[in-house]
Amino acid sequence: MRYAAGAFAAMLLTGLFALFATPVMAQTAVLLEDAAPVVDLQAKGMVWVDAQAETTIAQMVAGKNRPLMRPAQANTIHALGPHAALWLHYRFIKSPDSSQNWLLEFPLPLLDLVTVFQQTQTDGWTSQTAGDTVAVSSWPESGRYAQFHLVLPDSRVHDVYVRIQHVTKVNIPVNVISSNARSHRLQVEYMIIGVVFGALLLLIVAGAAQSWVYRDWAYGWYAVYAFIMTLVVATTSGMAGHLVWNDSAAWNNDAQGFLGLLGGSTALLVIRSLCSLAGRHPWVDRIAYGTGLAGPLVALGYLALDRQWGVRLIGSYLAAVVVMGLTSAFLAWRRKDVVGAWVLVGFTPLALATLLVVARIFGLIPTTWLSQYAVMLSLAVEVPMLLVALNIRSRERHGVESREQAMSSQDALTGLLATHLFDDRLKQVVSRARRYKEPAAVVYVELVNYGYVKRTYGIAVAEQSLLRSVIKLRRILRDVDTVGRVDEARFGLIMEGVSSRGPVTELAARLIAAGLMPLKGLKPEVVLQFHIAGVLLDERLMDGPELSSALGDLLASMAARTRRPIRFLEPELTRPQPLEPDSGLDDSDVVYSEPSRQSVP
Repeated sequence: MRYAAGAFAAMLLTGLFALFATPVMAQTAVLLEDAAPVVDLQAKGMVWVDAQAETTIAQMVAGKNRPLMRPAQANTIHALGPHAALWLHYRFIKSPDSSQNWLLEFPLPLLDLVTVFQQTQTDGWTSQTAGDTVAVSSWPESGRYAQFHLVLPDSRVHDVYVRIQHVTKVNIPVNVISSNARSHRLQVEYMIIGVVFGALLLLIVAGAAQSWVYRDWAYGWYAVYAFIMTLVVATTSGMAGHLVWNDSAAWNNDAQGFLGLLGGSTALLVIRSLCSLAGRHPWVDRIAYGTGLAGPLVALGYLALDRQWGVRLIGSYLAAVVVMGLTSAFLAWRRKDVVGAWVLVGFTPLALATLLVVARIFGLIPTTWLSQYAVMLSLAVEVPMLLVALNIRSRERHGVESREQAMSSQDALTGLLATHLFDDRLKQVVSRARRYKEPAAVVYVELVNYGYVKRTYGIAVAEQSLLRSVIKLRRILRDVDTVGRVDEARFGLIMEGVSSRGPVTELAARLIAAGLMPLKGLKPEVVLQFHIAGVLLDERLMDGPELSSALGDLLASMAARTRRPIRFLEPELTRPQPLEPDSGLDDSDVVYSEPSRQSVP
């Protein structure tokens, strides 16, 4: 009985020893050879979470906490918080045939703090630190993310300890990579990032140039949006921390969240402006507008909040931006707006990428290459498509403005100059005739039977008669002549350079003849009867309003069936100039004359 109890106790102790000793004894060294230049270490080391982050490297090496370490598993999401620290332990053996230098890398630009401990030749330990909370200029290897050179002088087993602190939930990718493979990967990554940066910078320049050329602020705001998105790409990819603010640890740690919130805000404001929902969906438009304007305030609040609460704020706001952006684009597309279709196609990839980022920062999915670079790739699609949508919307807006301006300067029915512009043009011509003696003729044309057509056949046929009259006028007038609609059925012509009645009479006769020829196939057959009143400024020079009034009175004096439908204002009578006292002439030497009058048809 006593023997059985002793045997059972021995077995129990052996089992407990095996339970605690197995993780340490089971750890195998990672063989580094040139045939496998990249090794994923997520499931090849030992891991332990120090809840108080008080353990030192000496305590770890002494083995006090080593029994607590467990084999690492791939895609494990760690919730360390502001006080805990994650310890990783790796063992490396460099192949005797390997001629490469090896690096330990953590391809996660947003990692807060990582320290790598390596053993020296005197059995001491050296430490190197990198991460967002440390200025990039002080990293052991400057770059977009933390990288450390492994010291492997021989083919023995070398222990490497890693201590990581990160406030939010995160899955931490860890690789060991050869120097040649790292150089090639950096070239590929920087090439991809460079292409995206080049496209975004080109769009910034294009937006600014179009804003300057067209005097359209919409393109200016688009350039601002593209610039902010370029900063977002630079920050999330680690380029800005590496090359721009590499001496500022605090800003490098806050820039991703701050610029991400500003990017979401400007994206929503641009989408809201393009979709134009104020008329049909005012509540959606107001919510989108308010959400977009809240972005800068939320970004400032993020800087003041604790990191854990700040991450929650980022996730909530970006989720709201995605919902409002997709809703606005969908409502615009549903009403058959082509701009809405472009916005929806362009924003959907960015919305999915943003949701992927939100899921990652909340610890719902592990860190992958897609989750890190999805925003950058989606922006390369979304920003150009928004420019296309902006071009379409700008053309529509300019078309409406052009039509609005045309309505104020042109007659809506005939397309001729409006009355006030014709009067201004007449004043200019009269002024030049008075100052520089430039010849010109002013002619009023009236469609006499317009009232009869309107009463008999209706307004539609009457307006058609006016349009036919304009067409006939356009056919016989010169390109330099000015024509406007001065009354309901009356048109005004200004023929500059005309110094005799002959050209005016010829034009009037051709117009009357053309009006009496009914249009083939026209139902009802309506002929156009014209009366023409004209004046040569060489013969009679009056101010513009007086001239218009005199021509109108002359037209009103004509009978409907007059045989003289072409008439001119009578020339002014000339008077003798008074004689000077010492001229030596008397009244018998003065010749009184009147200008010759041409026969009026």
